[in-house]
Amino acid sequence: MAVSKKKTSGKKAKKTSSKSGRSDAELKDFALGEAKTDYPDTYAPNVLEAFDNKNPNSEAWTTFLCTEFTSLCPKTGQPDFARIYINYIADKRMVESKSLKLYLFSFRNHGDFHEDCVQTICDDLQKLINPKYLEVIGEFTPRGGIAIYPFASCSNNSATFKKLKEQRFVNYAPGKYTVPLSRIY
Repeated sequence: MAVSKKKTSGKKAKKTSSKSGRSDAELKDFALGEAKTDYPDTYAPNVLEAFDNKNPNSEAWTTFLCTEFTSLCPKTGQPDFARIYINYIADKRMVESKSLKLYLFSFRNHGDFHEDCVQTICDDLQKLINPKYLEVIGEFTPRGGIAIYPFASCSNNSATFKKLKEQRFVNYAPGKYTVPLSRIY
């Protein structure tokens, strides 16, 4: 399972646009703004893209919320629906959001259990950006009267982020790091 790691050259890119903090050279390899978006019809970790973090010495949370995640039950082929929360503290690389959307969409025809989907997302993002800390939480819509909320996380080797991983894992409960369950039901 190869994950795309697009790299920029070590040279400083010439700024050619005043509309953003990124140069045209830094953005040239991204599929942003393409006239036609190709949506993968099978699991596609290769669509993930990352960009350089301009502030790798800072610590800031980034959260993505996918409210319309779908995958297939590997046994019945029936669709499963979820909200997927991705929380991370970047190191040198960050996730490009459109590629993340396409990647999450690629699970639509992917047959796997909820826990496996969440762990796969965590593993793929860790390979792509190697963050200081990353967690992925799935809140799957109940089927057969049972809701499943898997949690997966990883950290770098820093004592600070190892401790954060341990604390968040030990204290995890459905709704604790997402939306309180009282707001859902």
